[in-house]
Amino acid sequence: MRRPKIKVAIVYNEPQPEMYRKVSEAKSRGVDIKTYFEVDKRTPMEDYEFVAGKLNNIGFNSYTLNIKDNLKTMLNNLQENKPDVIFNFIEIYKDNSRLEMNIVGLFELMGIPYTGAPAMALANCQNKILAKRLLSSNGIRIPRFFIVSKKSQKYLHKLHYPLLVKPAFEDASVGIENESSVNNSKELKKRIDYVLKNFSHPVLVEEFIEGRELNVSVIGDKRLKVLPVNEIDFSAMPEHLHNIVSYQAKWDPKHESYHKTIPVCPAPLPLILEKKAKELAFKAFRVMGCREYARIDMRLSKENKLYVLEVNPNPDITDGAGFMKSAERGGMTFSEALKRIVKYALDRGRVQKPKLVSQ
Repeated sequence: MRRPKIKVAIVYNEPQPEMYRKVSEAKSRGVDIKTYFEVDKRTPMEDYEFVAGKLNNIGFNSYTLNIKDNLKTMLNNLQENKPDVIFNFIEIYKDNSRLEMNIVGLFELMGIPYTGAPAMALANCQNKILAKRLLSSNGIRIPRFFIVSKKSQKYLHKLHYPLLVKPAFEDASVGIENESSVNNSKELKKRIDYVLKNFSHPVLVEEFIEGRELNVSVIGDKRLKVLPVNEIDFSAMPEHLHNIVSYQAKWDPKHESYHKTIPVCPAPLPLILEKKAKELAFKAFRVMGCREYARIDMRLSKENKLYVLEVNPNPDITDGAGFMKSAERGGMTFSEALKRIVKYALDRGRVQKPKLVSQ
């Protein structure tokens, strides 16, 4: 008798999928730029279907579930379909990224294993202020920073310009734009006031570390593997754009910075610096309570000092994303990396599943 296939629910949240239009259908902004990347014409929904197809091809029974900001939809579907494991792609709920942790809390209450970080790790990493304090208290070098909670006529500080201004509780570079890098008190006040007005939480202001940007990905369960280091090459960035990975650089294929932040993997690093970067990523992963897979963003200063900028649990692992490029360089195919992540969650679920005791 053939064993039933393991059922995987690929759960994500796109409240208005009809708002996505393929790039070929979108209106041009009239910006004439030389593109470096082939613009991906898939919508997010198609990306998740692609993941489902890859998992099905290697023996799983997977399906996608868009909860569309509706908990009843999610709960009813999971109770009806009874998946063995949830591949968690939810990053935001009701336009609030801080509710991400609550969703996995529901998975835990339902007793369904899920991929990626637990609620506490998501909460720790989502709060950039807490994350920096946790990292720093564990001996991990971070840029010096200060916090602004309310508008003021002047923002006094002892940091050195240039500074980077960003919302304290957002991720995926939300709120980080070219104007986020400031060089004087006038620019600083203008950007802080902008963030306070447009985001309903404090502002994080940190020293901008001049140097190279590195992304170090980690995968594993009991034994962690640090994947080949990826570097964001800014050498093609024009003078009117700062050497930062802004929201536009990450997500807007019609913006010039999208095509001027070039990933290089493996990063051309001396062996001693590569070793230090990997050791630092491993430590940051543990300190922040990450699980199964994560990406740690760093800066290598001109003095060859490594600074951790952010720890990203559940980073983008769609086809072509930085994590998957590193996984491929580390000897894994896209499907193999997906399989590993699903297996980690399944194995953990088997260990944690309570045993029935007869009376």
